[in-house]
Order: sequence, then C-alpha cells, then structure tokens
Amino acid sequence: MTFAEVIEVVGKVVDAAGVAAIVVGALFATFLSVTRRREGNVYRLFRRRLGRSILLGLELLVAADIIRTVAVTPTLESVGVLAAIVLIRTFLSFSLELEITGRWPWQQAPEEDLPRSDAEDRDARSMGTRDAAGTVGP
Repeated sequence: MTFAEVIEVVGKVVDAAGVAAIVVGALFATFLSVTRRREGNVYRLFRRRLGRSILLGLELLVAADIIRTVAVTPTLESVGVLAAIVLIRTFLSFSLELEITGRWPWQQAPEEDLPRSDAEDRDARSMGTRDAAGTVGP
C-alpha cells in the first residue's frame, strides 16, 4: 500500500467516525427523550444532545477533509475547496453552538447559566428541587 492509499483509508475511517457520531448521537438523544419524556423540558435536552452529536460529527468530518487534502493532494485547487468546506462547517458549528447554548462560542456563560451535564441533571432530579424557571436543580 502506498502512502496516498493509507492516507485515503485513514480519511475514510475518520469520515465514517464523523457520520457514526451524528447517527449514534441522534439515536441516543431520541432514545433518552422517549424514555424520559415525563421528566420535563425534554425538548431542550433533546436539542442539546442532538446538537452535541452534530458538532462532534462536523469536527470529525473536517478532520477527515484536512487529512485527505493536505496529505494526499495538496494542490491550490484542493486547498481552496478545503477552505470553503471548513468555512461552511465552521459557520454551521457556530450556528449550532448559538442554538444550543444561546450564546456565541467565544462568549463566557454566567456561572448560573452554565449547562449541566446529564449526570448533574440526573442528580438534581433525584434531589427533586426546581428553580424559578422550573428547571430541576440543587
């Protein structure tokens, strides 16, 4: 196997991992939303989980494009196509981040607004308390 063939295979594997991250994340988010629909605020949690899986998948897809473009065909045309792909996916990532958190990636979240992990949400539910917005919390 030549170097170019190995890099092409590696790129395809990383591409597959990106697609798998999106698909598995979407299925997992759907499963959790269906099984926990009585816990309140299911839509917000579903969007957060789905958005996280899409963001992870996009990052892996960009990595695969970079691997294939830089290592296999570093022509001016291929680098230009890569730049366009990275710009589009970066815009999508920023848009998803804004949709998920309500702020741009470079904006610091106030301490009380930081999103909790699923484990923290589960712990808060086990304590059974809610804040003024109706969110379960400590």
